[in-house]
Amino acid sequence: MKTRLCLVRHGETAWNTEQRLQGHLDIPLNPTGEAQALATAASLATEHFAAVYCSDLQRAKQTAAAIARQRKSRIEYQPHLRERHYGHFQGLTYAEAEARFPEDYRRFKQRDPEFTFPGGGESLAGFAQRIADVLAQVAARHRGEQALIVTHGGVLDIVHRLASGKPLDTPRDFTIPNAALNWIEYDGSHWQLISWADQRHLEATRDELPNA
Repeated sequence: MKTRLCLVRHGETAWNTEQRLQGHLDIPLNPTGEAQALATAASLATEHFAAVYCSDLQRAKQTAAAIARQRKSRIEYQPHLRERHYGHFQGLTYAEAEARFPEDYRRFKQRDPEFTFPGGGESLAGFAQRIADVLAQVAARHRGEQALIVTHGGVLDIVHRLASGKPLDTPRDFTIPNAALNWIEYDGSHWQLISWADQRHLEATRDELPNA
């Protein structure tokens, strides 16, 4: 009994355009992001989902609301689907973070799995475990069904690696555009990539995330 998941990164925010780290800070969609959410909703209009799960941060909630509105689906908000907590990097652009905290930024860019951001942040290894756990819970709940998850770019980085077998500490060689469709499947023991970064429904997309 396989579980199929469609995962969507939230639509664009003003901070995405500024290359500013959002993490757990609650930033809304900008007008482009709102249009992307509607386009994604239209692209999924013929898909049946047994459930809709969503990060409890505003940018993801707005994206999920546009999709669920088309199908009258109830959304389950899940804090475990939040972006990685970037500690004292949150609110800074990547350039500002590198200038203010060069050693921390070096470890971040190197994808050091054990580096934990000061200021209440997460390690990459801890973040990856959080995402693996919540995906396993959704898969167990929906054997033989299809579910939708609306979440964040960092989460999708972990999802792709989980489904493809890529190590956490290797540079990213795949895209994570705002509001694109990403499909994976679970057969009871392994995740598998079905398709990734489908953006045919979008006029333009942004992937401002660094390789880290």
